[in-house]
Order: sequence, then C-alpha cells, then structure tokens
Amino acid sequence: MDKKSKDFLYKYLNNAAPTGFEVEGQKIWLDYLKPFVDSYEVDTYGSVYGVVNPDAKYKVVIEAHADEISWFVNYITDKGYIYVVRNGGSDHQIAPSMRVNLHTKKGPVKGIFGWPAIHVRKEKEDNPSMKNICIDVGASNKEEVEKMGIHVGTVATFEDELIELNKKYIVGRALDNRAGGFMIAEVARRIKENKIKLPFGLYVVNSVQEEIGLRGAEMMAHRIKPDLAIVTDVTHDTQSPMYNKITSGDVTAGKGAAVTYGPAVQNNVRDMILKVADKNKIPYQRIAASRTTGTDTDAFAYSDKGVASALISLPLKYMHTTVEMVHKDDVESVIRLIYETVIQVKNNQDFRYLK
Repeated sequence: MDKKSKDFLYKYLNNAAPTGFEVEGQKIWLDYLKPFVDSYEVDTYGSVYGVVNPDAKYKVVIEAHADEISWFVNYITDKGYIYVVRNGGSDHQIAPSMRVNLHTKKGPVKGIFGWPAIHVRKEKEDNPSMKNICIDVGASNKEEVEKMGIHVGTVATFEDELIELNKKYIVGRALDNRAGGFMIAEVARRIKENKIKLPFGLYVVNSVQEEIGLRGAEMMAHRIKPDLAIVTDVTHDTQSPMYNKITSGDVTAGKGAAVTYGPAVQNNVRDMILKVADKNKIPYQRIAASRTTGTDTDAFAYSDKGVASALISLPLKYMHTTVEMVHKDDVESVIRLIYETVIQVKNNQDFRYLK
C-alpha cells in the first residue's frame, strides 16, 4: 500500500458515514475515484458509481457498501439524557462507556454512553439493554440539549479512528464495509494505471443503506441493470474465542480472501473467480452461505433481471464493534482477486448454465 492509498484509506475510514447519512464519505470516495473512471453518477439516496467505458452495452459491476451502523436519538429526558434506537445492527452491549459524535447541522457534538459503577449495579438486572443505555452530552436539561442542535432523529456514531496492530492488522470502526469501498477503488486505480483496455463497461459501485436491508444495492441493480456483479463485503474470522466453527465456518484473517458458495452465488462466476485465484496464486478460503448471503450480492442476484453474481469477502475480526480488525495481506488478496478477475472477463460473456 503506497502513501496515496494509505492516505485515502485513513481519510475515508475515519470519516463517519452512518446509514442514511453517507454523503460526506461518498464525497471522499468519489474524489479519489474520479481520476480512474470516465464518468460517474449519483442517485437520489446517495449511492455513487464511476464508469469506465460508459457507452458499452455489456456491463460489469464491482460493488461495496458505504454505510456504517449507528444510533438515532429517540427520546430526550427533562434532565437532558438521550435515549436511542438502532440504525443498523448496532450492539447495545458494547455501548456503555463509549464516546460518540452526534451529527448535527451545527457540526458534531461530543457525547458519551454513561454507565453506573460496578458496585452500585445489580449483576443480572442491570445488564446493558436498549432500555437503559443513554447518551450524556453534559447538559442539565432538555433545553440545553436542543440548543446544541440535537433533536429526535439526530444520528450518533462511536468515536474511534484507525490504528495498526503488530504492523499486520488495521483496526477501527466501520471496516464493515468501507474497507470494501477502499478495495474496489484500488481495483479501478490499478486498471487505469496499468493501462488496461476493457472490452465492456465497468461500474465501480459504492452503495448506501446496506446495513438496514441492502436498499442502496437494490436501487443500483435496477438502475444499472448489469450483466455481471462481483460484490465484496466482510465475513467473520472465526479463530478468536467465542466463535463456533461448526456453525460459522473456518475462516482465518491472514489466509486470503473468502469466496462464497450459496444459492445467490452464480456457480459459473464463482468457478471463474477460483480459476483466476489458482492461476495467479492468490490465496483464498471458502465459505458457505445458507439461503442468502446477507450482503449486497443478494440484491443483484435477485433483481428483476437476475444478475450473474458472486461474493469475495474480507475476513474480519469483531464485526459491528469499534475494533473491527482486518489483515493487510487479506486486503491485498481481495484487491488482486477482483482486479485479475475483471481484466479477464470477455465482452458479452454468458454465464448461463443452459444455452
């Protein structure tokens, strides 16, 4: 990873992009992508895509999602304490003692998820729940809170920035899945800098609102109507304590990209990806998805057109926490696998099982 890539990674990942409020992150992403594409589009809800060869009839998508889990202000007490509801799969159990940014029209306001001391709590009755976690912004009453620009519907994100561990790992919040946005942008950069001439249209897509049901990708599938979609997201590293390999599979951060098997994954596309990995000696692992993948892959696969789709995942430790953790080698593995796959796709390639 060179300085240009690293600077983009840190700027993009350290910015907040809660579900439904991704615009600032999308600006950062698009500014980085623009030199590597011929044109770009932005839809009504904030999904963004850059296009190489926009006039081509055959369309290939590489896609990630741009949003991160967060909280909505739901109720402000007379004494100025703020109760919240989830925006995506936020974990109430990790909230106590966390610092947050509440994103107002006046700018970010600092707050904390306060929590009573251990020696005044009842062990079982006072576990963290959506009924008892609340944000303290240092206000004495509701009026003070409102003067800060905070109201019902204000969105809040945890305050944690990227760090590195042992020179091998990148750690921070929202690697799910802005790490994916970084990786597909790097694919576009390599195609441009290596002067690869693609015989089809390449759509580099950063979709919004994945965390609440793949909504942005659904819009993108209908808007672009691609012929092939290669999606990247994160998957669980299952080596750390409390993971069950019998139910969650055997995935290790540092051993390469994870390629998914499942009904939403078109078998011929997946086999093409595995063949590319073997040919280029790109390390990979296999994972299985029961029914749906739970990623934007499903939105493309099950769109009205039925797009030939596949999923290449980045192993991730501690998903939906502020210490999500990925191995640098895996980031490179995913970038290389998507890049090498894209550049060997043929114009009008037909992935149907029966012809």
